[in-house]
Amino acid sequence: MPAFAGVTVMVCGMTAGVAAACRAFGPGVLVAALALLAVGAPAAVRHHRPLARRRLGHYTPEELAELDTDGLVLAVSRMLRRDGWVVLPQYTGQDRPRVRARNGQGHRVEVAFRPVAEPLPDEEPTRPARQTGTSLRLVVHRGTFTRRDIQWARRQDNTHLIDGPRLRSWAHGTPLHQLTDTP
Repeated sequence: MPAFAGVTVMVCGMTAGVAAACRAFGPGVLVAALALLAVGAPAAVRHHRPLARRRLGHYTPEELAELDTDGLVLAVSRMLRRDGWVVLPQYTGQDRPRVRARNGQGHRVEVAFRPVAEPLPDEEPTRPARQTGTSLRLVVHRGTFTRRDIQWARRQDNTHLIDGPRLRSWAHGTPLHQLTDTP
């Protein structure tokens, strides 16, 4: 509501300013204001379009390449929301970033970010005591996984590797269930 009020005040102020300028300088000011609006509005929309597109969970390959780990966590959270998942709050005090989400059908997903898929010695998959629905574990990496990573993921239950090409496809708009063959 405050944003709507701010926009309303701004539009009313601009209209009053143009009306006062028309009285003082003639109708040429109105023509100049309309020309400025015709040029400025599309430029403003183009300027904010990438930001709005990213907020909706769509990224270009160049944008993905520029992201640091925290940016990649945010991007994956937005892509999960785009695909209908509810992203759960992160645990505080975590050393490695993770994204956890669930959907309305009882499925859960945990996303880990690292250069290799195989867990570190102190990091085995956590299995909550009470769990409903299917649990999916994703490991996201912008590059490619080694053969050892792929073999490790095959031995795990519901662990899928999202490498660079799959990540770019997901960021472009392909739903997660098409990338992982899960519901």
